[in-house]
Amino acid sequence: MWGVCGTLQVVPTQFQIMRHFLSTVDWNRDDLQALLDQAAELRQHRVTDQLKGRTIALLFLNPSLRTRSSFEIGAFQLGAHAVVLEPGKAAWGIEFEPGVVMDGDAEEHIAEVAGVLSRYCDAIGLRAFPLFKDWSSDRQDKVIRSLAAHASVPVINMETIVHPCQELALMRTIQDHLGQPDGKKFVLTWTWHPRPLNTAVANSALMIASKFGMNVTLLVPHDDYLLDEQFMDAAYANADASGGSLDISTDIESSYQGANFVYAKSWGALPLYGRPEEEARLREPFRHFMVDGKKMAMTDNALFSHCLPLRRNIKATDEVMDADYCVAQDEAENRLHVQKALMLELMGP
Repeated sequence: MWGVCGTLQVVPTQFQIMRHFLSTVDWNRDDLQALLDQAAELRQHRVTDQLKGRTIALLFLNPSLRTRSSFEIGAFQLGAHAVVLEPGKAAWGIEFEPGVVMDGDAEEHIAEVAGVLSRYCDAIGLRAFPLFKDWSSDRQDKVIRSLAAHASVPVINMETIVHPCQELALMRTIQDHLGQPDGKKFVLTWTWHPRPLNTAVANSALMIASKFGMNVTLLVPHDDYLLDEQFMDAAYANADASGGSLDISTDIESSYQGANFVYAKSWGALPLYGRPEEEARLREPFRHFMVDGKKMAMTDNALFSHCLPLRRNIKATDEVMDADYCVAQDEAENRLHVQKALMLELMGP
């Protein structure tokens, strides 16, 4: 607004346009690249006071090592304070469904939780895995969208059915080692695991690689391991817009050949979602999808990474994890830098 002397006054932060970080689907490539560039700068200058006096609430409905550590440390390094809350443990349990008669375990509704934390804090992060009961419900990502609907400050997705912060760390790592990602072959390979896991990281890896112009191969052992159509469709649209490509394969050798970057992840078969015994029978014959030195030797001197945690000699061999081409720890470190860039973008003046 203009003052009486004709000078431009600063509009208070609370009147600025609020933006959430729920999924990279909602962010264009240029805006994401700006975050990646900022992360590279913050890696060189780790401690600042750019968010002095700001606060972020971190709600963890599920366990965490890298996410919790990197957000807490990142906030500290920017001069902000992070409040970690574990609903159902050291904080009241939360109900997220609308119109519910709350006669169960939850003590508070997200409407009040989001309202109170919005008055205390400058942003709210949430980590809430799907329930592994009904994919038609879980695919709607209702929990974080309910928080965003009731919050009056930016909301950050710390992993639900997607993991957008991991996407940023992955792409920062790719650019650190390969430079411009466009035209590089990116292999997202399914790997065996003792139990069916969330598809979040696989969804996110598929979307970020395709958004940045990479030639993506999704390697799965069976069609039942294809990802949800909303993420497949988003990846195809990304590839069309970026000049990249997306191919689906069940053939290990052709998938690895010519690869520049191999990304491993375990996830469950969506047609058998919520039926772990049946899914285990489908999964059992495919232990050979583990990433090993022989497979990596088929590539074009590719780099290998994983979001971590990783079960050695289940998802990838010791040989792969201890090789110079393994950049999983670089990716884990980049979680710190990209999340600091994100907090600056969403919480800064």
